[in-house]
Amino acid sequence: MEYRISFPASREELSVLRAGDRVIASGLIYTARDAAHKRLTELIHAGKELPVDICGAAIYYAGPTPEKPGQIIGSCGPTTSGRMDAYAPELLDHGLAVMIGKGDRSAAVIDAVVRNGAVYLAAMGGAGALMGSCVTGAELVCYEDLGCEAIRALKVKDMPLTVAIDSLGGDIYKNGPEAYLKSLED
Repeated sequence: MEYRISFPASREELSVLRAGDRVIASGLIYTARDAAHKRLTELIHAGKELPVDICGAAIYYAGPTPEKPGQIIGSCGPTTSGRMDAYAPELLDHGLAVMIGKGDRSAAVIDAVVRNGAVYLAAMGGAGALMGSCVTGAELVCYEDLGCEAIRALKVKDMPLTVAIDSLGGDIYKNGPEAYLKSLED
């Protein structure tokens, strides 16, 4: 199936998505990688307010390159999501609804996805220019000292994504290879 979704999205909207579905996303997403994730979880541990409202939000694991003259943003491809696995469950438990990246996730992240009715969406690796072309606005939010890994608010239009892990725990990284091998037997 293919769905058009605007972020932030409600848990009800996310609940219909299944692993393997295609998503065309628009709206507001934040970029954040491991250094920013570490800072966010440190704030949670200290009982302090986060610099961004992650309740119902989507975080894209990307560190955009600087824009060239006339561009809104440079190349904006996904980074390997496993680098955020140590921090993702806590952020999901604090309201994060959508993670966007590439690669499989740990059992702890999948458990947190299911526990919170969240989803993990896969962005096309190696297509940073395509992903960047979906960005219609970009603003530095915090952690400027992290350079390209600072948290940015991106306004996106028609960003092509695939549901990698759905809110029920369906996982294309596990089920996809099994389905492929089964198709070879038929």
